Amino acid sequence: MDASLWLCLPTYDEAGNIDRLVRAVAAQLEELAPSDWRVLVVDDASPDGTGELAERLAEEIEGVEVLHRPAKEGLGRAYLAGFAHALDRGAELVIVMDADFSHDPEHLPAMVAAAEDADLVLGSRYADGGQIADWPRLRRMLSRFGSMYARRVLGVQVRDLTSGFRCVRRHVLETVQPSTLRAQGYVFNIELTYRALGAGFAVREVPICFRDRDAGVSKMSLPIAFEALMLVPKLRWPRLAGPLPAATGAERAGEPSVSEPADGSMAQDTVGDAPAS
Repeated sequence: MDASLWLCLPTYDEAGNIDRLVRAVAAQLEELAPSDWRVLVVDDASPDGTGELAERLAEEIEGVEVLHRPAKEGLGRAYLAGFAHALDRGAELVIVMDADFSHDPEHLPAMVAAAEDADLVLGSRYADGGQIADWPRLRRMLSRFGSMYARRVLGVQVRDLTSGFRCVRRHVLETVQPSTLRAQGYVFNIELTYRALGAGFAVREVPICFRDRDAGVSKMSLPIAFEALMLVPKLRWPRLAGPLPAATGAERAGEPSVSEPADGSMAQDTVGDAPAS
């Protein structure tokens, strides 16, 4: 069945989180858009059984679907698969978020409300009122430095370019065409925002509280973060820096299958937050 509001959850080894999270987001979406929402779990053949658990949820909860991919091939490609499926099924608004509860489902109403007068909404750790809980001081400093570095290199005012909690309107995806993005790893979010700004879309940051996971193992590491940040200059100066790799890290390609539910400095039009120093 088609729906106008979709939420995509890329997963890999999230068996400890998927049940609670899907139930939590489904409850929020039903409040926001009664019977006009879908949750799409995009699972990369998780060896811990995340995909199988998601299938059970799809059998139980109307509106939940599972897209199985044959191997782990990168966050960017998971986003692409989710976007394509949602747009094909009538999505006007697509939300993506992490599957480990670092992005609180309680923020979903504010994200959707902000999308009423913005084209791309980012759940921001660094906008006024945003915060990070549970991280040690060094990790916070590195994260903030990375965001500031990307903002300065690209010449934009968005404070949290790397945020994976975002709400994007259909016309942004149709204009930017994510499949044409050159970065398919962790830089995917940065490039999508950069391209949206370049196309003249309004980007708004909504403050969130980002929390560290309490189940499972993080897929992010310092080497991966460093590798991703080294790709940022290629977004602004592609001719000087050469082409971007298809993905960061050791990622393999594959084709998805779907299970249905049981039933240069660029001008920008930002909404909300002032630029940070």
